[in-house]
Amino acid sequence: MTAESLSSWFERLRALDLGPIVDGHVHMGGVAEEDGLLEVQRVTGIARMALVSIQDPSKGSGLAQSLYMKARHPDRFYVFPGLNHAAKTSGGRVRTPDLVEQVDAFVRCGCEGLKMLEGKPTSRQQLDVPVTDGYYDAYWAHVEELGLPIVWHVNDPEEFWDPQRIPRWAAERNWGYGPEDVQKETLYAEVDEVLRRFPRLKVIFAHFYFLSADLPRAARFLDAHPTVCFDLAPGIEMLYNISRDPDEGRAFFVQYADRIVFGTDLFSSLSNAEAQARAGIVLRWLATGETFRVPPEADFLLGPPEDGVIHGLQLPPDALRRILRANFERLAGPVPRKLNPGQAIAICERIAVTAEALGETTRDRTEAAMVAERLKVGATGG
Repeated sequence: MTAESLSSWFERLRALDLGPIVDGHVHMGGVAEEDGLLEVQRVTGIARMALVSIQDPSKGSGLAQSLYMKARHPDRFYVFPGLNHAAKTSGGRVRTPDLVEQVDAFVRCGCEGLKMLEGKPTSRQQLDVPVTDGYYDAYWAHVEELGLPIVWHVNDPEEFWDPQRIPRWAAERNWGYGPEDVQKETLYAEVDEVLRRFPRLKVIFAHFYFLSADLPRAARFLDAHPTVCFDLAPGIEMLYNISRDPDEGRAFFVQYADRIVFGTDLFSSLSNAEAQARAGIVLRWLATGETFRVPPEADFLLGPPEDGVIHGLQLPPDALRRILRANFERLAGPVPRKLNPGQAIAICERIAVTAEALGETTRDRTEAAMVAERLKVGATGG
């Protein structure tokens, strides 16, 4: 599929008249990529995006730029911040607000939810604290009480534990796991325990909770936990797995149309063609009955076109509208919340101080400090 045909596909999509599309899973790079993300939004036709914002405490990055985008473009961006675990990982050498205090600061700032990577095996390697540990107890209880949605990445594709099947791009990022690493079923069991203890948590499990190869198990999980959803950010294996039996896949998506949230894993550094390819494969898979491959323009995280064939589900319009917008809006609100600049500045300045205390940078060189200064002079209304 050429760049021209990608554009033609998006014209066809607009003709379906599905209304505004909300993407529940997007990544923002540095502030310098502001125009890049706006261009990604333009060429994909996605009206609003949730910026899932994993923090890197040592660099002072990951959240501030998302707050900046909310300030500059308040009608377009939701923000789901990740937690800062610097106090835990530094053994108490660095002081940060506890997890409950962090959540309250995010809410005061105008954020709509939370992002968790705690559950991805690589994150477990860095912070070896199970989500069932007492470290998280007050956090889970508080988030449940507030009713905040969490976009939560738990596990990885099953082939990441198999050196013969792991994709090259994943191996290059050290996303391959062995017997010494936490295992898939251990991570699933920990989530089950969290949901047993906090059954009203509103969780959007990223990447279909990596259950796309076992739709009966996915159905049992959704039935057992009525407040959780799956998002569709690829994991390209999700499309390949469900394409093995598109009739079964379509029946699942129709039955659970209220429990699936559209997501793409778009990021701000993508070219126009890469952005259209990434968003387009998910939208085409949902909306049409066509058989196709990942286009060669796709970013390398989706793998080469010869990896597999995708069979479209051709979902009915009502299911599409729920998946593409209504389900996310039910959880996060029909429009993004307004940013509180003073609270955003305070969060950014605290992030910058923490990064400096960790000894890897000075506060003035962090993205967080840069955003704080821009917010002080009123960098809003772009």
